[in-house]
Amino acid sequence: MGDWSFLGRLLENAQEHSTVIGKVWLTVLFIFRILVLGAAAEEVWGDEQSDFTCNTQQPGCENVCYDEAFPISHIRFWVLQIIFVSTPTLIYLGHVLHIVRMEEKRREREEELRKAGRHQEDHDPLYHNGARGGGGKKEKPPIRDEHGKIRIRGALLRTYIFNIIFKTLFEVGFILGQYFLYGFHLRPLYKCGRWPCPNTVDCFISRPTEKTIFIIFMLVVACVSLLLNLLEIYHLGWKKVKQGVTNEFAPVYTQETYTSILFFPHMHHTHACPPAKDIPARKTSKARPRSAGGGGLF
Repeated sequence: MGDWSFLGRLLENAQEHSTVIGKVWLTVLFIFRILVLGAAAEEVWGDEQSDFTCNTQQPGCENVCYDEAFPISHIRFWVLQIIFVSTPTLIYLGHVLHIVRMEEKRREREEELRKAGRHQEDHDPLYHNGARGGGGKKEKPPIRDEHGKIRIRGALLRTYIFNIIFKTLFEVGFILGQYFLYGFHLRPLYKCGRWPCPNTVDCFISRPTEKTIFIIFMLVVACVSLLLNLLEIYHLGWKKVKQGVTNEFAPVYTQETYTSILFFPHMHHTHACPPAKDIPARKTSKARPRSAGGGGLF
């Protein structure tokens, strides 16, 4: 069916920038889909059309009956499924590489500015004092954590969330598509009445039991992948989902905060200054007028 090594290398790079559940999902994709499809399933479906026989000698009848029984080969259907569910992950990988490249360019610019500032400081002693007084741009938080891994947040978090959502939709779509195209069980006998068959003929499928086992196996793997996608959404948490989709800097309140606001609202009210009635008036003493003669009180 082809060489999967190129796709495998790309997905392996994406695995480094995924969550724990995302890494498990990629492992399931590698082992239970790509390897099984390339090693065993292709051998089972290798004689699919050649051993599809019908009890008629009418030219073209077997071809149209095979086309009716299998609108698309199971192997090609699963290959399309792997490509579609892998595409969102590849898009996410492209976003990660773009962010890494932009970070490298930013560091190069900062290094050039640092060298230029050091050169200016050597030639102009006043530059050092003037540079300290000016307010610089607010530095962006680092894209990597203390372990050197990419932080999944902001725009990258939104891309990762949409990656999971589209993988989930593709999984559901292909599961439903397989059900409506073939079902999940192959019968050894298929009755066909399409033209140019003279009447309803009986057609026989080769190795239906073995193929049914593979169909159920691939269905179980698809359901496991779907479950992993749902668990990953739960793992990220609805709080992070809202933060990534709406606004990166939106305030996030915990359950304790809501409880505190509900039962102790006065603790969350602040005033710029106390009310005027609470400010004590300052006592002032008026100067007594002196007599013209400058005498005393008496």
